Amino acid sequence: MKKVLVINTKYQKYGGEDSNIVEEIKFLNKFYKVDYLNFDNSEKLKISDIIAFFSLSNFETNKVLKLKLKSFKPDIVYIHNTWFKANLGIFNILKKQDVEIILKIHNFRFACTDTFSAAVHFNNNNMCYRCGKRKSKLNFFNKYFKNSYIKSLFVNIYGKKYIKIMRQNSLKIVVLNNFYRTYLLKKQIDKDKVFINYNPFEISDNYNYSAESDYVVYAGSLVEQKGVPELLESWKKSKVNLKLMIIGSGELEKELMKKYSSQKIEFLGFLENNKVIEVVKNSRAVVTATKMFEGQPRLISEASSFGIPSIYPSFGGLDEYFPEDYKFSFEQFNYSDLIEKIELLENKILLKEESKRIHNYIIENMSLETLKRNFESILNSNE
Repeated sequence: MKKVLVINTKYQKYGGEDSNIVEEIKFLNKFYKVDYLNFDNSEKLKISDIIAFFSLSNFETNKVLKLKLKSFKPDIVYIHNTWFKANLGIFNILKKQDVEIILKIHNFRFACTDTFSAAVHFNNNNMCYRCGKRKSKLNFFNKYFKNSYIKSLFVNIYGKKYIKIMRQNSLKIVVLNNFYRTYLLKKQIDKDKVFINYNPFEISDNYNYSAESDYVVYAGSLVEQKGVPELLESWKKSKVNLKLMIIGSGELEKELMKKYSSQKIEFLGFLENNKVIEVVKNSRAVVTATKMFEGQPRLISEASSFGIPSIYPSFGGLDEYFPEDYKFSFEQFNYSDLIEKIELLENKILLKEESKRIHNYIIENMSLETLKRNFESILNSNE
């Protein structure tokens, strides 16, 4: 049995991507012997971490990694998030080892780091589709990461190094949809290095969608780039006789609760993942109005596993997770279209039809056996 070492850095706040890593490890454990090397961004940042960032050599990280490589002796090293604690210097250690290196990219966070110039960063709508930020009054520089010029500069530097490593190192890169693969190819990354495989999730055997639930769910960060204010305003304007349940927290939470809490919109705050799943599986549908490119949103995956329809913007690769001619996607930034799709949730016959199509689609394309075959194909691609 092959040995797989999974390397990841946890975010300061637990989110969908962290849940995806947990599911990835559970999936790999079914077929391989797995060990996990975890770094943690919630730990206090030290001066040595800053020095390591620029030198691409973190003494503490390197020491932990070398010990793990020596004790576990993996055949495959499967890397996920490297920002910030893991440090890109781990690639210098790994390329000296006799191991297969696979890098899985979950989001577009570093795709907007081509420039620190706002004039180049933003498109004609004064917005970046990759990080979801709008142009500020200061048009010269970006604050696309945590609303900070300094942190954004760090991400800018990091992103350039990240792309360089992907171009130069002997590794295989896994992305979540063809949309992102196309983006990386435009960055002059060898097409033979870039593969597509989805995040694993359990597909429910207990398919019994009825479209009778009286509520719809949004679960995620309450921030501007996720389109939450526009979603709430659209829901408020709609004539739908359903409640919108908002799960999550974020910088806009208090403001949005004050403005939109009503009989039609209820805020549930942060919930543990098992409670989120319970709310989702009993809903009529889930909804997102994200303004930015997404990887494979956890909310959509969990909903689809139960045959729960999703309302989402037809944009940035999200269509790849649904059957053709899906009826509940809306045109990006067209909030009249979003309202139409919200009101379409009253059509129970259509909901049941789309539910069955979604469930069949993910069984055919995203089952754990399919993902295993894809993973094995990636491993064997150079043999």
